[in-house]
Amino acid sequence: MLPDDPRTRKASSPKPIAQCAPVMALSARARALEELDRRFREAMPPPLNERLRLAGRRGNHAVLLAPTAGWATRARAAAPRVLAILRSLGINADSILVKIVPETPAAGDVRASLPPLSAASAQHLRQAAKAMSDPELRDLFLELASFAENDSCS
Repeated sequence: MLPDDPRTRKASSPKPIAQCAPVMALSARARALEELDRRFREAMPPPLNERLRLAGRRGNHAVLLAPTAGWATRARAAAPRVLAILRSLGINADSILVKIVPETPAAGDVRASLPPLSAASAQHLRQAAKAMSDPELRDLFLELASFAENDSCS
């Protein structure tokens, strides 16, 4: 058999995804944008610097992210100043485009984003828990029931 014969070549293991050229390029681009966003927010006046994020460019527009329509309006009102700051950072944009992206709660703060559990719902969860033979699942249902507001049984 010849050295280049496919039957004699050892099968190579796949490369980790982080070492693939497209993923590496995307990662480098994301890091560069994150650094540019950090510099942008440092240059912005409070409280805009706390609520606006630089998301990139789309054509001649600088794309900003705002958590609410009110903050988007404030960003548009401050467009001349925003554009001046962007130009000082090397981003030549003619206008800004503001996208509304609601803030998500921190990873450990799931309850803050959920509506309160009613007392009736908590009671139904407790009744369902009584009927379960799996102790782990029963404990989960009882834990959920403990999140009820104005529940005298929890």
